[in-house]
Amino acid sequence: MSAAKIAGAPISWGVCEVPGWGHQLNPARVLTEMREVGLSATEFGPDGFLPDAPAAKAATLEAHGLQAVGGFTPTLLHAPDHDPRPGVERVLAGYDAARAGTLVLSADSGGTGYDSRPELDERGWALLLSHLDRITDHAAARGVTAVLHPHVGTMVETGAEVQRVLEGSRIRLCLDTGHLLIGGTDPAALARHAPDRIAHTHLKDVDLRLARQVQDGRLTYTEAVGRGMYRPLGEGDVDLDGVLTHLTAHGYDGWHVLEQDTILHGPPTGEGPAADVHTSVRNLLKALG
Repeated sequence: MSAAKIAGAPISWGVCEVPGWGHQLNPARVLTEMREVGLSATEFGPDGFLPDAPAAKAATLEAHGLQAVGGFTPTLLHAPDHDPRPGVERVLAGYDAARAGTLVLSADSGGTGYDSRPELDERGWALLLSHLDRITDHAAARGVTAVLHPHVGTMVETGAEVQRVLEGSRIRLCLDTGHLLIGGTDPAALARHAPDRIAHTHLKDVDLRLARQVQDGRLTYTEAVGRGMYRPLGEGDVDLDGVLTHLTAHGYDGWHVLEQDTILHGPPTGEGPAADVHTSVRNLLKALG
């Protein structure tokens, strides 16, 4: 795996779609620092971070020497009165100009943030799974790979829910090492058992002590992120070597996106978030050999 397949994401700089998430850095700083730590590609970030117009979005990334990977797109998939495809189509319209190839879906809860979610009944599951297949086909027709990102606080979070998606749909997965671990799935085991379904990764490390407090309700997800639940790669409890070993053995050739979800409690001082990203880049290159 070459360094050219390693990408960044604005969330590592605290840039997030959740209202009130924390101090939001401007795109010029984030994109400049991505290049300074050695990254050559990035996901788009939330709506409003980059220009909405496809040509302007592509030009902004090009001006900073960054290739577009695609983007994280929370999508309501289980509501009977909502068709997600028009929204997905609007997102994909921006992919051609930027030459992006990966649509990273999450099964949006319909609420705000990631601290709670409703229960999904059988009708909701059937609708969610059918929408995943339709979006997979629609994206593929445009030359884009759709993946589902299991994510804390969405309708696909737990190990059982991940398995239900694997068994009930054709969509491939974004293996997010942090969200899977917090949701109860061993990411290395998933990489071993279902490597053919993994087309994208979000690599992050986790402080399992804080993750367990989210799992048992002592902390909300947001509180735990604010306390530093996500760590630079190599400094937490994720079996990164196991994940990479299983993916490499299966010939994985997709992106490794470095993500360390961060909440900035104010304007950063010193190096700021870039210091942790730099550590993750260094440790990932070492792990990849």
